[in-house]
Amino acid sequence: MGATAAKDFQIATLLYCFNAAGEILLLERAQEPNRRCWSPPGGKLKTDTGESPHACACREAAEELGLALAPADLHLTGLITEHGCQGQAHWLMFLFEVKPRLTRVPPPMKEGRFQFFPRAALDGLPLPRTDAESIWPLFWRHRGGFFAAHCHCHPDGRNDWVIEESCPVQPTVAPGWSLPANAT
Repeated sequence: MGATAAKDFQIATLLYCFNAAGEILLLERAQEPNRRCWSPPGGKLKTDTGESPHACACREAAEELGLALAPADLHLTGLITEHGCQGQAHWLMFLFEVKPRLTRVPPPMKEGRFQFFPRAALDGLPLPRTDAESIWPLFWRHRGGFFAAHCHCHPDGRNDWVIEESCPVQPTVAPGWSLPANAT
């Protein structure tokens, strides 16, 4: 082993929930990491029990949102790894879109308070840096598809992103029709 201490590797799920109007549910975090920032709800996977990412997402939906979900209610949209984020732990994050639409704002809890936002409002919110610079754009581009990305977070605040897999949903057209060249 080298002279530097090993960093912990954290595994988490994030839940991208929408209401019937297409607004995204976000949590204003009351605790670190990302205190006072808005981000999707979610939480850490219980590695000591062998919990799967889908089981973790369902558990977090029940605990934080009061939703009883099954793995079939989730779509795995993205997989993010962050190397040394904020000079702390390394992260492995599973980004799930929740298929059922929410009908209410969950009540506040110790983790923070919830609110629905239209997509356009995200630009004006305090978001975690990696979310704002790459995770949200990747999520929107790949919604309904899948992506995997890695972020090397540098001590000086720089982040280097590598897209490791990109499978956006391709628009479908009727036979005999074609898409304009700039449609994808």
